[in-house]
Amino acid sequence: MPDEPDPKRVQRRAESLLPEERSVGSDDPEAQAEEILAESDARMDGRASPPGKSIEHRSSEDTVEPPD
Repeated sequence: MPDEPDPKRVQRRAESLLPEERSVGSDDPEAQAEEILAESDARMDGRASPPGKSIEHRSSEDTVEPPD
């Protein structure tokens, strides 16, 4: 059985469902969020680096300000 998801992470995701996710409706936003996160985690875990290269994981906080 896979690891249990972090309840706080699931709750945050359930509270911030995207408009298109909300539009389909859900009787259980937490279960919907848990599935979304599981799919996202599986995609991240399944990423393979190209031979001789590594995959860089960046976020918007890692960017630099453009020059003036």
